[in-house]
Amino acid sequence: MTQELLDLRLSILEGRYEDALDLVDELEEMSKQAILRNIESFLMRLMVHLIKNQIEQRLTNSWTASISDSILRIQKLNLKANKTSYYVNIDEWFPWLEEAVEAAIAPASVEVFGGRLNAIQLSQQVERKSVITATQSLLELTYHYSGKELPAIIIARLVELPGGQEWHRD
Repeated sequence: MTQELLDLRLSILEGRYEDALDLVDELEEMSKQAILRNIESFLMRLMVHLIKNQIEQRLTNSWTASISDSILRIQKLNLKANKTSYYVNIDEWFPWLEEAVEAAIAPASVEVFGGRLNAIQLSQQVERKSVITATQSLLELTYHYSGKELPAIIIARLVELPGGQEWHRD
């Protein structure tokens, strides 16, 4: 990106405004791609914990903290600077979720039951549709609640997951 900024400066100084605008477009696209990669990273982290929850039928403080943090970070990253539009709209998540659930299986296999299942074994046990539905439901919250309200709403939803009642009581 540094080279692009130097090229942009030079284009402006030399009066090559068309080149400058092309560079601005390129920089905007690079920025958007970086944000989307961060969203994907937090989405996969979220799904790893939802897979663990589904397979182990329990919830821990660590998992709830990670799930909540992932959702809050996705909310912040997804909201564009204008505060009125999103990088990923509420109805555009499904292809992302299908890809992320597959990508999350291998890292989840390291953690589920202390790593006793390999990725192939775990893949055979994961109910993908259920993980995707749970993830979609949690992501939809980011469009309806402020960053201030969202943590409490997430906790209320996590209690509904397998083992959530027991986690909440303990």
